Amino acid sequence: MKENEILINRANELRWELGETLHDSLLESIYKDAAEISKKTVKSFGDKESYAFDIKLDKILTSKLYGFPIMFILLAFVFWITIVGANVPSAFIASILLDTVHPWLKSLSYSIGLPFFIDGVLLDGAYLSMAWVIAVMLPPMAIFFPMYTLLEDFGYLPRVSFNMDSLFRKAGAHGKQALTMAMGFGCNAAGVVAARVIDSPRERLLAIITNNFSLCNGRWPTQILIASIFIGSLAPPYLAGLASAAAVVSVALLGIILSLVVSYSLSKTALKGEASAYSLELPPYRPPRIMQTLYTSLIDRTIFVLWRAIVFAVPAGIVIWLVANITIEGSSLAQIFIEWSNPFGLLIGLNGVILLAYIIAIPANEIVIPTVLMLTVLSAGLTGVGEGSGVIFELSSIQDTAIILHAGGWTALTGICLMLFSLLHNPCSTTIYTIYKETRSIKWTVFSTVMPLIMGIVVCFFVAQIWHIIS
Repeated sequence: MKENEILINRANELRWELGETLHDSLLESIYKDAAEISKKTVKSFGDKESYAFDIKLDKILTSKLYGFPIMFILLAFVFWITIVGANVPSAFIASILLDTVHPWLKSLSYSIGLPFFIDGVLLDGAYLSMAWVIAVMLPPMAIFFPMYTLLEDFGYLPRVSFNMDSLFRKAGAHGKQALTMAMGFGCNAAGVVAARVIDSPRERLLAIITNNFSLCNGRWPTQILIASIFIGSLAPPYLAGLASAAAVVSVALLGIILSLVVSYSLSKTALKGEASAYSLELPPYRPPRIMQTLYTSLIDRTIFVLWRAIVFAVPAGIVIWLVANITIEGSSLAQIFIEWSNPFGLLIGLNGVILLAYIIAIPANEIVIPTVLMLTVLSAGLTGVGEGSGVIFELSSIQDTAIILHAGGWTALTGICLMLFSLLHNPCSTTIYTIYKETRSIKWTVFSTVMPLIMGIVVCFFVAQIWHIIS
């Protein structure tokens, strides 16, 4: 018995010693692994050389000194690439759809004896409107949305939200509204959908209502063309380009300011409430995923938005042709409306042509300028220009476009007010429909449509009055 007790005690001692050894070995292994993980992830802030790449980059991109300038420069670069890069593909698509396919369809229509009315409605109305939307809208979106998605995948857009958070918070809005606003520069309908990232219903509604203040790609061509014709002419020739660019950038910045002002006003009145606190995660920077970027930007965004625009643009083209060709006592419906609305248009620095163009071009901002040119030729009785009554067109030469507009009585005041009205007017049909789909509220859809239009009329009226006083 005594020997058994000795053996048992010895076995227990060996088990304890072995356990201690295993325990110490396990602890040593854990500490070693923790040290390796810490070495890779935790950096000493006392040693600048040990800062991770993310930390170094964040110190620049989110700093109070460099954050905003870098943000504006980068976004301006994206817009510049979008506008300049879209010129060639837009011209190529236009040459195919407008200069090749349209004449072929017209000749086919003539050969089969299609009645004038049907030919005009289908080919000069519906088809041309659809072709213009595709030619003008597709290339900018196909450039802007991939670049936007690349910045999103890289991890920069959350830094934009971080930089803008304090401004939107002071306005009673959500910091992520900066992201929806940036998306709105590509397309307001896409910006409205992007507001889903905001959890608070009140702040999501603020982002939806104010997204129209972001200049979408459908309004950039109008801004650039009008600024080149009317603003550049006010400056010396060697500063004309700079003055035009500064005018367009100023309008875009005015949109951002108004977005904050309207957000603040609504957060103190109809949408009263405090900005919600949220935890903004700054994800690590990572190389963009090209295939996923192309799918997300081209399929989920570009094709989705373009299809909705086409659906609304086709009936708009039909209306454009009809109002220019249906006559009452020798005058077309377009001429009657232009003469009737011209006094009010002049009162706010515009004219009847612009008012009618924005009414019948509600489905797509891309067809505003072609519609304006067609209506100007029609109302001014110009000959040898355009392709007929109700047939929208655009000229490749800025000088030739300027000649038509000046012949229609346009002045520098008309150009300035048109640039402001292009920023401050009702959303396009695609955006209006998207607002309803996202809010399921007729009240807020109507408010989002009418509010910027009233603002545009009021602003243009005061600018016109000040202009007359000064001049």
